[in-house]
Amino acid sequence: MASEAPFSSTSKIYVAGHRGLAGSAIHRNLVSQGYKNLVLRAHRELDLRNQAATQAFFEKEKPEVVFLSAAKVGGIFANDKFRGDFILENLQIQTNVISSAFSTEVKKLVFLGSSCIYPKFAKQPIVEAELLTGALEPTNDAYAVAKIAGLMLCQSLMRQYGCSFISLMPTNLYGPGDNYDLDNSHVLPALIRKFHEAKISSSPTVTCWGSGTPLREFMYSEDLGDAVVFCAQRYNEPEHMNVGSEQELTILELAKLVSEIVGFTGKIVWDSSKPDGTPRKRMDSSRLHVLGWRPKFSLRQGIALSYQDFLSRNQDLPVR
Repeated sequence: MASEAPFSSTSKIYVAGHRGLAGSAIHRNLVSQGYKNLVLRAHRELDLRNQAATQAFFEKEKPEVVFLSAAKVGGIFANDKFRGDFILENLQIQTNVISSAFSTEVKKLVFLGSSCIYPKFAKQPIVEAELLTGALEPTNDAYAVAKIAGLMLCQSLMRQYGCSFISLMPTNLYGPGDNYDLDNSHVLPALIRKFHEAKISSSPTVTCWGSGTPLREFMYSEDLGDAVVFCAQRYNEPEHMNVGSEQELTILELAKLVSEIVGFTGKIVWDSSKPDGTPRKRMDSSRLHVLGWRPKFSLRQGIALSYQDFLSRNQDLPVR
């Protein structure tokens, strides 16, 4: 159900995780639309894993609108190796923020989940009704369970109490401020760094994980920020909603595109001993499109802009 905008340019808005990939995009979008009363806290100022500190912050600041993008995130390697940290910390962050928002009567809360909440072999493209219809991808099931719990918490509070706590499930994101650490980044920023390092070191090959056959959908973070604010202004239903770009390609095709944009001219080698993850993960975002939102950036545009961002922030990055 679409609803009138629950907040104005003077409403006090808290963006949790404003320095992250998604949160920074939401922050930039809010600023560009003229929202001026923004409340921001870095991790060193407010540890959202701390229940007492989170509750004290909400009681003092009393934000009217909350964008919950704070999370512990990472790629296949990090999700699998640090699964205990991923489920524990995300459950702590989500529960503390949502419960504090509920107790201080926040008017609107937007919870950001992930496309990994869906079963490994979900029907494609994935509609929202596929949730909990099958087993999760084992390499990130701990993180997925945490996100499902956050979604269910918002949904349950909304259905029982009528509070406007909505949940959005973005597809794979990339863009300004991404994490390019090869041990815990997602696939696209990892490829940007790998091909850049190979180019400047004149390496003849770049080794990529898996077979290259899995299909993935990617969304530029600026599009995500725009979609999230759009939904906050217009969507008010307990059912979660997908936020995708409909720009899908194989990891092999992605690697070739990134290498072309970066300027690497060597050979791509695939290490099939490494996991592929879910075979295909494309979101059906038709419900969002019916509301009137569409992405603006093509994949090529977004990757080119991301590479420029990478260069501007990593001039002294050591080659591995």
